[in-house]
Amino acid sequence: MNIQYPRYSKEEFARRGDEIYATQILPKIEERDRGKIAAIDIETGDFEINKSEIVACDRLEARHPNAQIWLVRVGSHYIRRLGR
Repeated sequence: MNIQYPRYSKEEFARRGDEIYATQILPKIEERDRGKIAAIDIETGDFEINKSEIVACDRLEARHPNAQIWLVRVGSHYIRRLGR
């Protein structure tokens, strides 16, 4: 198993991920994708959307083995919710 380490600061990672999501992915999102996970390679801009973050990441990594992946839940500011 090849372990990938971040190549950017947390701030740069988030900035790139949010920018790609807002400018390249959000305009393509359909209502049926709401609540799913968008896995975004912050270096290539390529992405996968799936209800499972593992499936989305695996599909993206199959195309980009060295992907730097930023996760976004479509239609939300949060990936997970704690509590009820």
